[in-house]
Amino acid sequence: HERSVMAQSADTAAEHQRILREVESTDTNCLGPTLRSVYDGQEHGLFMEKLEGRIRNHDREIEKMCNHHFQGFVDSITELLKVRGEAQKLKGQVIETNRKLRNDGKELLATMDELTQCRLQQRNIATTIDKLTHCLPVLEMYSRLQEQMRAKRYYPALCTLEQLEQSCLPRAGEYRFCAIMAENIPVLRAHIRDVSMSDLKDFLESIRKHSDKIGETAIKQAQVQSSRDNAITHQQRAGSGRRLRKEAGSGTEVDQSGGSPLSEQDSGILDVEDEEDDVPGAQDLVDFSPVYRCLHIYTVLGSRDTFENYYRKQRRKQARLVLQPNSNMHETLEGYRRYFNQIVGFFVVEDHVLHTTRGLVNRAYVEELWELALSKTIAALRTHSSYCTDPDLILDLKNLIVLFADTLQGYGFPTSQLFDMLLELRDQYGEVLLKKWNRFFRQILDQDNYSPIPVATQEEYRRIAGQFPFQDPELEKMSFPKKFPFSEFVPKVYSQLKEFIYACLKYSEDLHLSSTEIDDMIRKSTNLLLTRTLSNCLQYAIKKKNVGLAELVQIIVNTTHLEMSCHYLEEFISNITNVPPHMVNATKLYGTSTFKDARHAAEEEIYTNLNLKIDQFLQLADYDWMAAQGGGQASDYLSDLIAFLCSTFSVFTHLPGKVAQTACMSACKHLSTSLLQLLLEADVRQVSMGALQQFNVDVKECESEYSLTLGLLLDLFIQWDWSTYLADYGRPSCKYLRVNPHTALALLEKMKDTSRKNSVFSQFRKNERDKQKLIDTVVRQLRNLIAAHQS
Repeated sequence: HERSVMAQSADTAAEHQRILREVESTDTNCLGPTLRSVYDGQEHGLFMEKLEGRIRNHDREIEKMCNHHFQGFVDSITELLKVRGEAQKLKGQVIETNRKLRNDGKELLATMDELTQCRLQQRNIATTIDKLTHCLPVLEMYSRLQEQMRAKRYYPALCTLEQLEQSCLPRAGEYRFCAIMAENIPVLRAHIRDVSMSDLKDFLESIRKHSDKIGETAIKQAQVQSSRDNAITHQQRAGSGRRLRKEAGSGTEVDQSGGSPLSEQDSGILDVEDEEDDVPGAQDLVDFSPVYRCLHIYTVLGSRDTFENYYRKQRRKQARLVLQPNSNMHETLEGYRRYFNQIVGFFVVEDHVLHTTRGLVNRAYVEELWELALSKTIAALRTHSSYCTDPDLILDLKNLIVLFADTLQGYGFPTSQLFDMLLELRDQYGEVLLKKWNRFFRQILDQDNYSPIPVATQEEYRRIAGQFPFQDPELEKMSFPKKFPFSEFVPKVYSQLKEFIYACLKYSEDLHLSSTEIDDMIRKSTNLLLTRTLSNCLQYAIKKKNVGLAELVQIIVNTTHLEMSCHYLEEFISNITNVPPHMVNATKLYGTSTFKDARHAAEEEIYTNLNLKIDQFLQLADYDWMAAQGGGQASDYLSDLIAFLCSTFSVFTHLPGKVAQTACMSACKHLSTSLLQLLLEADVRQVSMGALQQFNVDVKECESEYSLTLGLLLDLFIQWDWSTYLADYGRPSCKYLRVNPHTALALLEKMKDTSRKNSVFSQFRKNERDKQKLIDTVVRQLRNLIAAHQS
């Protein structure tokens, strides 16, 4: 135990020594942990004793050191006392120097105060200049803005406003006038937007009113360009030998007077005078600045979509108004011209806006409007042109439509549908032409004298030969006066056929058709003219009342010559269309059948008229069917009839032999049939042998090939050769082959004696009863013969 207590004391002493060393060597700020370790232990009293012992040791060392340096310290005090006097002197000098320095520094301080004030003023001036540098541009820009507003230069004003708001005002600072300006900016911007929209509305109204003038100028410009192109083409074709009768652009002349609409600020229409040789472009007539300004303004304002929608909506409304034709548009060409001018003016403006603005209108929008315009225009033209009955007006309308289409095609709009519609209109034009030429042909046929054309001089002969392709060497050798075989209506009709071809050609021009297509159209129209119009007119001339045989003969001669002239018409068409007639699939003039049909109709009419004349003479026949004995001479009515036929047949010398022969045969056949019918009429109840003998004399007078049947019938009764007739009937060698058993039976029935008085056999002495029985027998045999052949 004692040993452990001793060890513990040794450790405590060592620890105290360490703590003391740390106290001596450690900074006072770090003594806390060291001293805490003392108090944490149990021997702090012992530590305090050791600490006091250590302090005493240091005090002794200090005392030793002071004793060692005491003399030096005393010396130092002595020297310090000596210095005190000198220090007092120095202090006095310093005070004096300070006084003098303070007296001298007062002036310097005043000068320094002045310098400080000057520097402050300079700084204020610099600050003011800087502020003014930022404010003056604002004031100048605002002044410029006010000037631009007064001058109505709204787009520059809007740019100035934007620069003022975004750049100048923020740099100027917070001033009252800047706040006032900032408050006015939205008001000014709204005012600019409203004014620019008002200008746009004025522009839209202006171009709506003046679209007619704009379109007229655009069409005139296209017409001038087309004339130049045609002139170049004509020069290229010079010397080709083609000569076309062409009336250039009748009814399509544009008014040369340069109308000058009132020009006001932003009205949309510029005051441009037309010059004769320099047609201004349509866009030169229009001031588009309101559109550009408004577009720029709305773009800057961030409302470009609103502006685009408004512009397109208003233009669509105007398009519908432009495309609505007047109800009386079809009455005059001017009505159509105004309609086309307005449409062209509308699309010229849209095309210019399309190419000079970025996206205000796009290609799809313009194409949509054009499709609408095409459908509306074509429908209107179909409706209004259907009322037109004047071919000249239709031709002028066609020329207008071609100009209209070519003008818009020059601006890039597709116009093929318009040319398709022109082909439809060509059918109506053809129908109207046919009606017009129907009047011409009727007038020519009504005014014709149906007599060969007499010529007394060579000039007259050449004039007629120049109108109609007639060649007759024998007629040329004859001396004057002489006659053409045809009447006046032949050269007149031929000339009108050529005029019709020219009229068809006029319509076919400028339709961008090939020569073959034009040739085909002309030939088809000419065929219609021949087969419908001229054919009907000829039939009318043939069938109308009071047409004599001489006129019918002349019609046959005339139609013969017209038929022979058709190949000249073929060559004429080929010459003006430059298409050889032997081209594959070329349409031929089949209208030659018109003249054949007319000639045949005239021939039939001749035959009919002859038969009517024969019937009129036969109505004068007055036979005594119960005469006891026939006369020795032909009846008077028959002699007159034969004289008439002879004189009539002499007129047929101009007809072809077949026609004359057919006419004679037809007349004789009709005469024979009529005489037989006269004999077999129901009113003739009984016939005597004397009447048959007189009738036989008349038949022999006019006997011909076709009256042989009647002669054989009379021979059969007069010779009473029934046994031969009944035995040989049906054989080719039969003498009475032409006698019809029905006819023989009908006449035989008339010879029965029902009253047994005044019978034809009363002169047969006592054989009357036998003869009656014989008649009954022959009647029965004829009936059996008829029944046998019918079965």
